[in-house]
Amino acid sequence: PGQRPHRPGAVAVSADVREVTAYHEAGHAVAALALGRPVAWVSVRPDRKFLGVCAFGKGVFRPSEDWVEREAIIALAGPAAEAGFTGELDWAAAAHDHDYAFGLARGRGGDDRRADRLVKRWLAKADHLLGREDAWAAVERIAAELMRLEEISGRAARHLFGRR
Repeated sequence: PGQRPHRPGAVAVSADVREVTAYHEAGHAVAALALGRPVAWVSVRPDRKFLGVCAFGKGVFRPSEDWVEREAIIALAGPAAEAGFTGELDWAAAAHDHDYAFGLARGRGGDDRRADRLVKRWLAKADHLLGREDAWAAVERIAAELMRLEEISGRAARHLFGRR
């Protein structure tokens, strides 16, 4: 525990969709909490559109903060956590997160190539954030609780995030 079992290029493990989704949503939650964005609740109960969801509370805007980068890193932390768990980055499964980050990158100006480079940089930042031992341990705790309960409150996510 505390160490990500897989790094880029690792062999994919066979994991059920619900557990992969739990890691994905836990990644969003941990990145949000690490970057000061409140989490309202996290769920791995599928609906017609998504296998899981991490709902956020209103964030506090700080004039010195790059909120676009923060939001993109939070969005990309889901696929980053999923890749940390499975060993594979699955953009097909994370199309919604990629498209959101890509839209933020396009809003920064420039063409698709520049936006792609920016998304890759933000993904590297999300991966680095989750690669810290304490952050990955929090991802594991939140994912385990999601596997157990299917849905947790933002308060529970904060508690699991802050536990050492």
